[in-house]
Amino acid sequence: MKYTQLGRTGLKVSRLVLGTMNFGPQTDEADSHAIMDAALNAGINFFDTANVYGWGENKGRTEEIIGNWFAKNPAHRDATVLATKVYGNMAADGDAWPNHDKLSALNIRRAVDASLKRLRTDHIDVYQFHHVDRATPFEEIWQAIDVLIQQGKILYAGSSNFPGYKIAQANEIAARRGGTIGLVSEQCLYNLFERRAEMEVIPAAQEYGLGVIPWSPLHGGMLGGVIKKEVAGGRRTSGRTAETLTNPAVRAQIQSYEDLLDKHGLEPGETALAWLLTRPGVTGPIVGPRTAEQLESAIRASELELSEELLTDLNEIFPGPGPSPEAFAW
Repeated sequence: MKYTQLGRTGLKVSRLVLGTMNFGPQTDEADSHAIMDAALNAGINFFDTANVYGWGENKGRTEEIIGNWFAKNPAHRDATVLATKVYGNMAADGDAWPNHDKLSALNIRRAVDASLKRLRTDHIDVYQFHHVDRATPFEEIWQAIDVLIQQGKILYAGSSNFPGYKIAQANEIAARRGGTIGLVSEQCLYNLFERRAEMEVIPAAQEYGLGVIPWSPLHGGMLGGVIKKEVAGGRRTSGRTAETLTNPAVRAQIQSYEDLLDKHGLEPGETALAWLLTRPGVTGPIVGPRTAEQLESAIRASELELSEELLTDLNEIFPGPGPSPEAFAW
């Protein structure tokens, strides 16, 4: 496994990030622990979760599964760079009390203590703001983060789903306050099919020294050989991916992608991950395996070298917006 520094920090993380959103809802605890064992054995040291994972009445369950894994072997915690998120409403279903969500100082304090308890650890390495909170000023957010860092409960702060201007605003206010070093990472939707992050988010992240952590690297399965699987399985896909594929232009685009990779003898999902690892500013994509086999595929992708010819062909199929600010201006 290859490693890189997370943005402008000295923290070394693997080029693949283990996403845990499926732990609980789709993957039971025993299988989740087996996947984490396999990931760590393969050299993946960066694990990502969120306080709301588990969803609905089970929100928080994913953090509990990870915490139980740490408790089984304390060495796991020392080997892992642990990231979780705050923003979602963690109040019990039907509880109408305010201040159980978003990024007020009160909720940040409450949420971090609850996550630490579920994760069965004394600190979180990267504490991430899951979404923008338009109602809370960054002065208040950074004051709360400064306290958590001083208490030793977190080491770094990151963002998720932030537009470029909010990355800039957050870090300018952090610099003006002179406390925390500001955001060190940004999780964003970014893949071959969805490249809008290249217009503002990634340039802002690079300018301010944030590591970029793409989520949904296969675009919900769209880049994982969906048409090929339809043919092999004899039935059409379902859900959002199926709805998107009803667009003839999109279906032709995905077919061209799969045909190209078939010609090169490459698996679509592995190629999509490998492509992200070639992109400027990218620390590593989040892979969210439901099974050990899916994890093995992701690990193979991290070792895949894509030729310049193939990268050019991929860019022709999925051209992206082009460089910024030219993409806006002409």
